[in-house]
Amino acid sequence: MIIDTHAHIGSLLNFNMTVGQVLRSMERFGIDFSLVSNIEGAETDHQGNPVPPKFSVPQNELLRRTLAATACAPDKIGVLPWMRIRNELPDREFKKLIDENRSRIFGLKLHPFHARVAPDEERLEPVYRLAAEYDLPVVSHTGGCEEAMSPHLYNAAKRHPELNFVMVHMDLGTDNRQALDLLGELPNLYGDTTWVPITTTLEAIRRWGVQKMLFGTDNPIDGEETLLHNPIGERSLYQQYFHELRELLPDEAYQHLMHKNAERIFHLI
Repeated sequence: MIIDTHAHIGSLLNFNMTVGQVLRSMERFGIDFSLVSNIEGAETDHQGNPVPPKFSVPQNELLRRTLAATACAPDKIGVLPWMRIRNELPDREFKKLIDENRSRIFGLKLHPFHARVAPDEERLEPVYRLAAEYDLPVVSHTGGCEEAMSPHLYNAAKRHPELNFVMVHMDLGTDNRQALDLLGELPNLYGDTTWVPITTTLEAIRRWGVQKMLFGTDNPIDGEETLLHNPIGERSLYQQYFHELRELLPDEAYQHLMHKNAERIFHLI
């Protein structure tokens, strides 16, 4: 069994990702369940400039769109609402949407890079109170700008031991050293494999145990072939996770990485 804890839908910036792409890719590569967030929640572009208002989708509408888009496959796709932490905070209507769709919502997604807001800023406390009320893990992009670096998520996790936090990417674009060290400092802090070399994942498991890493991919950020090759045809590192890593880990450790840890943390069992 394989659970992808980090997939996307939505059209914004240079991204165009659909539920159909996710489902077809899942079928092709043997993925049983994916947790998706909607990129249309991005509040800044890659350079940190605000997304123009005409392309900006308000928080509640964004969640309604995400739920509607994924309603065709509730047995295959779960929702991680993208939290617009730069300009909005969850309100009564957002909470009502969670109440009405709790069986399809499995966590809250932060993207400090596309908000330029750090997870340890005090203004995010309402987000964490909401996560605690519904027992939802907090999944956050790490890497790419100061606000998104792993120490800020570590600070939030330390402040909120009642919540589980996932460091997506383990500091994208780095050697992962900082995130890898922080991974072992808190019992409620986890890492994921999105664009993370298998050498880092192996070291995380060796140092901190099989329970600390989750399988995630960013699928289908490069299209339906994301899990096979990149846009210029080079073999995707996820092929290493599907094949080579299976031979490098004991079967029980591999099963924890690919689905058992996700089942536990996101209450998928």
